[in-house]
Amino acid sequence: MKVGFIGVGNMGGPMCRNIIRNTNHEVVVFDVNPDAVKACTDIGASSGISVADVAARCDVVITSLPLPRIVEDVTLGARGIAANARPGTVFIDLSTNSPATARKVADGMAAKGIAMLEAPVSGGTSRATNGTIVIMVGGAETVFEQNLPLLKSFSGEVIHLGEIGSGSTAKLINNMMAFCNAAAAAEGLMMGKRSGIDMKKLDSVIRNASGMSSAYNNMSNKALAGDYTPTFALNLAHKDLRLALEMADELGVPGMIAPQVMNLMRMARGMGLGESDSASVMRVYETALGEDVSA
Repeated sequence: MKVGFIGVGNMGGPMCRNIIRNTNHEVVVFDVNPDAVKACTDIGASSGISVADVAARCDVVITSLPLPRIVEDVTLGARGIAANARPGTVFIDLSTNSPATARKVADGMAAKGIAMLEAPVSGGTSRATNGTIVIMVGGAETVFEQNLPLLKSFSGEVIHLGEIGSGSTAKLINNMMAFCNAAAAAEGLMMGKRSGIDMKKLDSVIRNASGMSSAYNNMSNKALAGDYTPTFALNLAHKDLRLALEMADELGVPGMIAPQVMNLMRMARGMGLGESDSASVMRVYETALGEDVSA
């Protein structure tokens, strides 16, 4: 089988390379960053010259893209996947979208005889690299079952949620909860700093008690080291939380916590931290209170 992979950056690149390593499929890649393409061609992929070229050549086309508007352009634009893939092609989108965007893209694909799975992922770059990410899939069960071996080749857990839109729903809820958890972790660590408690010992308590979570793990690792080198950029977290808040509004669910986390993210982005790790929301507390939790 010939598999196309469009968007081989921080997340897409590791996932694509796991497909290359773990399957016998011929993989064709495209990205606007030549270095990202080279990281895949160096281990056996071939490169396409455009989105249209990859779509026309492949049996399955996968995308991993940063923003819904880019997803729509790459999938439904004049030089995109729907316009250039053969009928019978399967399209799998690993990007994080709103459910409405996923359904819009699926409808556009269906009109061209292309089956679609929306398959957003969770776990960050480290788990994308070691092949343990979680994939949340929406789409027809028959298409899901046919492509399950491919999905398993670069993941640790693959969960079929239901129809198109359900994968995006699960992803946005998961990320909203993680961001709220991370904000609580930042607040708690700052409380510890200002109290004068030994921060390493506080960290040890939390890691072995009920406050521990993957969001706390990332926050404490970044904040206590004072190193906000991105594993998941604040700008992307802001985009995901905005989509979650829009979904909550559509569903009539009152926001008691997540909107406050959005405000914290806005303040951090206003400080120029958008390209830093999402844990850099800690810098809002540090700047406002004149305390550095890593000191």
